[in-house]
Amino acid sequence: MSEGPSSPRRLVLVGCGRMGGALLRGWLDGGVAAPGAVAVVEPEAAPRAAAAALGVRALDDAGALGAEESPDLVLFAVKPQAMAAVLPAYGRFAGGATVFLSIAAGKATAFFERILGAGGAAVPVVRAMPNTPAQVGRGITALYATAAVDDAQRTLCETLMGAVGEVLWLDDEGLMDAVTAVSGSGPAYVFLLIECLAEAARAAGLPDDIASRLARATVTGAAELARLSEDAAAELRRQVTSPGGTTAAALEVLTAAGGLRDLMTRAVAAAAARSRALAD
Repeated sequence: MSEGPSSPRRLVLVGCGRMGGALLRGWLDGGVAAPGAVAVVEPEAAPRAAAAALGVRALDDAGALGAEESPDLVLFAVKPQAMAAVLPAYGRFAGGATVFLSIAAGKATAFFERILGAGGAAVPVVRAMPNTPAQVGRGITALYATAAVDDAQRTLCETLMGAVGEVLWLDDEGLMDAVTAVSGSGPAYVFLLIECLAEAARAAGLPDDIASRLARATVTGAAELARLSEDAAAELRRQVTSPGGTTAAALEVLTAAGGLRDLMTRAVAAAAARSRALAD
């Protein structure tokens, strides 16, 4: 596929673990970037070798990037706890046409501006919160851009994150902690639901294999129905629930005080608080 006018000429992907690798595959499979346009910096041998196998330039250290290089975008896909140690090596690209995109939970744009813009230059920074369904092209990413990010850079970031799912923009960075708690951490809540439903099925007398298969297929099938239906989730729930029936009996338990609604509210609040703490 030929590159469009907004397609990047040069990309640097810092970190090629699960999410970084999913993004890389999405870019290449979707024709968003040609392998020759991408350099991956990954200190771990196995993910670096996996990246190299896709035809991109795979490096073990930022120092291997040529001093003359001026990437259109540097994407940081490393753990938040490691970010402070990783960033300084890329400060040499600040002040030019490079936009910096981060998918690290909890790390605010001011954190990147402070470290990357040590020379006082305005630094274009975009903060992103994707989620793990990006691994199968079904993720959703929220993006927030600083004032230094121009329209072309916004388009570039949206295109790159859109290669693995849906994209939305936030006008208020303060909402990112809630986004992290809902969609960033949310897949784990769904996986836990599958676990719990399977455990309840076993407690009801079903064999392990049948319990696991029923739980997984029910959750994923219901999710696909919700995705394809124009009805709100509440309406879909009502369509399954007959007055006085089996579903109604179960929902009385789930919606009681201290039940699923209260638990989910508390869980999201705890995740959001942790996201704020990671910014310190």
